[in-house]
Amino acid sequence: MIEGVELTSLTIIPGDKGNIMHAMKRNERSFHGFGEAYFSTITKGTVKAWKRHREMTLNLIVPCGDILFALWDDRPDSKSCGELLEIQLSPENYQRLTVPPMVWMGFKGLGNGTNMLLNIANIPHDPNESDQMDVYKNNINYNWYM
Repeated sequence: MIEGVELTSLTIIPGDKGNIMHAMKRNERSFHGFGEAYFSTITKGTVKAWKRHREMTLNLIVPCGDILFALWDDRPDSKSCGELLEIQLSPENYQRLTVPPMVWMGFKGLGNGTNMLLNIANIPHDPNESDQMDVYKNNINYNWYM
C-alpha cells in the first residue's frame, strides 16, 4: 500500500425501487473537509493519466461501470516512495479510494457503457494546484495496455 492511501469498504443497501449507495460521512477517518464533489466519466479503453494534486485529497467512488486506478508514489520522504498501486473499483468492488496530495494518479475505463467516478474533494478545484505528466512519456514504469 502507498503511505496515506486508504481503501474504505462502502455499503450498498438494496431496495425494491433501487439501491442506496453510501459514499462518505464526515465522521470517517478519510474525511478531510469538503471543497466540492464532481462526477467524471471515461469510455472503455480510454486512459486519463498522470496527474497529482499538491493540496487536494481525492475520495474516489465508482457507482457505475468498472474503472482501473493506478497510483504512483514518488514523494522522497514517503515510506512507500517508488511504490505503485493498482485498484479496480466498481459496484461489485464498492470501496472509496482516498488519495492524499502529491501522489500521482491515473485511471482507465474497463466496463462497457458508462464508467463513472465520483470525487469528493476536500478543496474546490484549482488548476494551479496540480501537476500533469504525459500518459506515455514519463518516469512511471506502468503499462496501461497489458
